[in-house]
Amino acid sequence: MAPTPALSDRPRVLVVGGGYVGLYVALKLQKKVKAHGGVVTLVDPLPYMTYQPFLPEVAAGSIESRHAVVSHRMHLKQTEVITGSVTAIDHASRTATVESADGISFQIPYRDVVIATGAVTRTFPIPGLAEVGIGLKTIEEALELRNTVLERIEAGSVLPPGSRERARALTFVCVGGGFAGIEAMTEIEDMARKAVEQNPRLKRSDLRFVLVEAMGRIMPEVTETQAEWVVEHMRSRGIEVLLNTSLASAVGGKLELINMPDKTPAQSFEADTLLWTAGVQANPVVRNYGFALDERGRVRANAELRILDEDGNPVEGAWTAGDVAAVPDLTGGGVGGYCVPNAQHAVRQAKHLAKNIYAERWGVGQVTEYKHKNLGAVAGFGINKGVAKVMGIKLKGTLAWLAHRGYHGLAMPTVERKIRVIADWTLNALLGRDTTEISDIETPYRAFRAAATPAPAPAVGHSADQNPAKDPAKDTEKAKSESK
Repeated sequence: MAPTPALSDRPRVLVVGGGYVGLYVALKLQKKVKAHGGVVTLVDPLPYMTYQPFLPEVAAGSIESRHAVVSHRMHLKQTEVITGSVTAIDHASRTATVESADGISFQIPYRDVVIATGAVTRTFPIPGLAEVGIGLKTIEEALELRNTVLERIEAGSVLPPGSRERARALTFVCVGGGFAGIEAMTEIEDMARKAVEQNPRLKRSDLRFVLVEAMGRIMPEVTETQAEWVVEHMRSRGIEVLLNTSLASAVGGKLELINMPDKTPAQSFEADTLLWTAGVQANPVVRNYGFALDERGRVRANAELRILDEDGNPVEGAWTAGDVAAVPDLTGGGVGGYCVPNAQHAVRQAKHLAKNIYAERWGVGQVTEYKHKNLGAVAGFGINKGVAKVMGIKLKGTLAWLAHRGYHGLAMPTVERKIRVIADWTLNALLGRDTTEISDIETPYRAFRAAATPAPAPAVGHSADQNPAKDPAKDTEKAKSESK
């Protein structure tokens, strides 16, 4: 264990995780806690919070990637920010073990702890999925998806028409028919349509977009009538929507689909791009923290957002919220009686949690239970296209798209980031969609090494010439980002 770095010795509120919950708890508490002689400390592997509802628009180029994230240091000026991971917690002694980005471990004491590690992509042991798939939980994945789609379109345009290689390059598949999958597929299709207009060697019919959903309907957050309209809308744009269908194998980019629920063979084809958005799960890092978990791996909590022990009793000084927490939905509308894992609940729970901690520690206000009725759902499907259900009012088309942008524009944390996002939208409206691909984003050193004399030897098992998009060091960094 390395010596503890120069940290504040004031009474500490330790926030584990810097996503929606962590950012908002720190924002709401940092000044108040400091005024009472304490300090808020936030620990996260990444130096920023990602506004995940904007990832499909980042992938489609409607929002610049940096504008969909919120810098911890820029906006948490009175918070003690540590870029690292909490690897263990001993709540009995009120200490946490932290590992920095450089692998240095140290312990820090705290008085209150907030577990806000969020969720990670839920995957299944499908052969080949880990090797060829890509998720959509991080800003890096959204940027990589965008560049991959644009690069494959360009590559496919110079391959022989009718060839297997061309068909594979120009086939784009998404598994998962929830909000993330539908928005990503439609936004990407909208971008690809524009890219094809600029390439005389291609037309829209050369591209193949396939959405795979294991259930009999998509988007459970909207009405069945709206979900059916979305399917019709996607199919009218040339997107294949395969319901009651699942992915059985993706070895080598050859996708084997099966019918559900009987699991009989459906169809088989090849694709270079496989997007996986089939749900999320609580961040498994919480298994190392010693708190009671439910059967889905979520931290057990009550409606006051206190962590519960195995007997259902509140744990003093321990709090949680967001996707990692099993928080009762007092409105009765949650799946299984719990709040669903979405940004709407996470942001509101974070603000409520901050009030409860302040009331508990400094007697300002009262500790109350979290109760929030879902206001509805909004989704964007590309420029001027969308679907929404807001406070019982059903919208589709341009009105729904405007509702989507209006809601998320307001929900984006901090005024500074709102301005940047709105500026992106305005520039796109005035100048048109930008379909520029940024090449070699994962191997920025390749041009220098190619020019170096003498040329460096390739790493064992890795050849930049054979597969320039894959780099073990970058994969390690991406794994760290996905552990948030």
